[in-house]
Amino acid sequence: MAFVLPPYRAPDLEIEPFTSSPTVVFKPVTSPGVAPADYHATSVYPEYFHLRAAEWRLLEESRMDCVVVRTADGRLEVTEFRNLAAGDQVACGRRENGEDGIYVHTEAFEFPPHVKEKFAFRSHLTRETSFSIDYDELYDLLGYERENGFILWVLGPAVVFDHDSRKAFTRLIETGFVHGLMAGNALATHDLEGALFGTALGQELYAKRTVALGHYRHLDALNKIRGIGSIETAVGQGAINDGVMRAVVGEKIPYVLAGSIRDDGPMPEVIADVYRAQDRMRGLTRKATTIVCLATQLHAIATGNMTPSYTVAGGVVRPVYFYTVDMSEFAVSKLADRGSLTARSILTNVQDFVVTVERGLGKRRA
Repeated sequence: MAFVLPPYRAPDLEIEPFTSSPTVVFKPVTSPGVAPADYHATSVYPEYFHLRAAEWRLLEESRMDCVVVRTADGRLEVTEFRNLAAGDQVACGRRENGEDGIYVHTEAFEFPPHVKEKFAFRSHLTRETSFSIDYDELYDLLGYERENGFILWVLGPAVVFDHDSRKAFTRLIETGFVHGLMAGNALATHDLEGALFGTALGQELYAKRTVALGHYRHLDALNKIRGIGSIETAVGQGAINDGVMRAVVGEKIPYVLAGSIRDDGPMPEVIADVYRAQDRMRGLTRKATTIVCLATQLHAIATGNMTPSYTVAGGVVRPVYFYTVDMSEFAVSKLADRGSLTARSILTNVQDFVVTVERGLGKRRA
């Protein structure tokens, strides 16, 4: 079945209570990083702001738990608190049905009935839940998005701990199903350990046999890449001949490696400043139309917190699809409970998931 985007159901803002709504009040920031009293905090939903008579403007590139700044040229920018500057004009008002000139549109997309049930707020999943239809719908979605969207993957290191999973994800990159990648130091380190030594955390990728002095392998990989200068230089010099990082560099896929307090090394491309890393991640989530998070609770939750349920692409308002895949019921429930219109969860081993998805997409291309 060919994938079709659900139509956007725009609100009728030419009827009451909207015709009687006041315009939005904007108040200046007096202290950098501090919003004025009664600031409006954004949600995951499409939001409209009444700026002047008969003009309601939809926020673009939104993010929940931020504020809205009107720029000098009249644009509306969704801004993190830490980025507020003195004099910024911030939208104020906490009533969301037009009373303060702000409307939060919670019934935005016309999803099919069975999909509405899956997207229900706080839907409960267990390891016994069936996911066959979820895979088939994901294949349809990724086939559409490869040509029409921006598919962003958020990876934990488990993806590259397994021989078949690492190869399968590399093929997903090479066949155009990965448009952006976000991860931490561990994903890159163990992928490059695999390329250099055929191991992950000192165990052979396929046979899982522990090699002599295997606990040195990831450190040796870090040390070698740091000695060369960067992952991209190592790939360019031919020191790295397979794996996920070689593929993203070779295909010129944008990626962000965000640092952690527990990192070894880290790899040269890892961004140690947490807010600079967040800004870089935000740059990719702004482009994303589908996001798939694999076995990385903290990165998945962080990505979910900066991803709205919609985006505006070519003047068309469309949903942002958000998948989280993990063996932990807590991890997938946390993301499902964000209240997104499009948060989907699959409880399974991510290595099996990656292999299954790559094979399923390959069969559909055949």
